Amino acid sequence: MSEQPKNRISVDIYGQTYTMLGTESTTHMRLVASTVDNTMREIKQANPSLDSTKLAVLTAVNSVNDSLKLKEQLVLLEEELKKLKD
Repeated sequence: MSEQPKNRISVDIYGQTYTMLGTESTTHMRLVASTVDNTMREIKQANPSLDSTKLAVLTAVNSVNDSLKLKEQLVLLEEELKKLKD
């Protein structure tokens, strides 16, 4: 079984440079980094007193919350689709 080639890129997230390594396209990885950066900036604007650690944790919490909601919606849509097929 061959492994997918990995892409390595440098991205800027909230003023820090990070190296990302993954099998996704570089366009996708840049979009992920940009989304994280934008979310951090939005949270910081609403909560100016947050330090970078708390800001990062709130960004992660918001991202996981969004992901869980999308998974729930997917399950409901799959169930609805299954009912329509039966």
